[in-house]
Amino acid sequence: MAYEFDLTTEWDLSAPVSPVWAALRAVEAWPAWWRSVRKVEPLVAGSESGIGAVHRLTWQTALPYRLVLTTEVTAVQPERRIEVRARGDIEGTGVWTLLPRERDGCRVRYLWRVRVTKPWMRAVLPVLKPAFAWNHREVMRIGGAGMARLLANGNSNARG
Repeated sequence: MAYEFDLTTEWDLSAPVSPVWAALRAVEAWPAWWRSVRKVEPLVAGSESGIGAVHRLTWQTALPYRLVLTTEVTAVQPERRIEVRARGDIEGTGVWTLLPRERDGCRVRYLWRVRVTKPWMRAVLPVLKPAFAWNHREVMRIGGAGMARLLANGNSNARG
């Protein structure tokens, strides 16, 4: 049985790349605008570029369960790409890519390639894999809407 997911999300935002980048880099501030993120614990600061930064994130999903992940930034291309490795209830990689759009907009693409590790999730995966995929899409929809509100208010609470 394959426990893997390969999920892609896109957010089209009416903001330039720089403030979007700053908001993504400020992981500790995510709970202020992304209501699915319940807690962020910074564990390692990482380099000035962000490589090596480690955070423990507690997520409240759209379905009635929480996930705890420890993420480590493994690659950064400033204002273009952030790659993380995740461990915990889900393991794998996530890649944020920022693409400028015409007229000061930004498209954010998130590629999440992971496998579930929680025993109960593995047990029900054959039946509930579509529900888990929907759950991811919903959590990401909430994040995109939160980011859009944050940037529309001109207050990113973020640092680059």
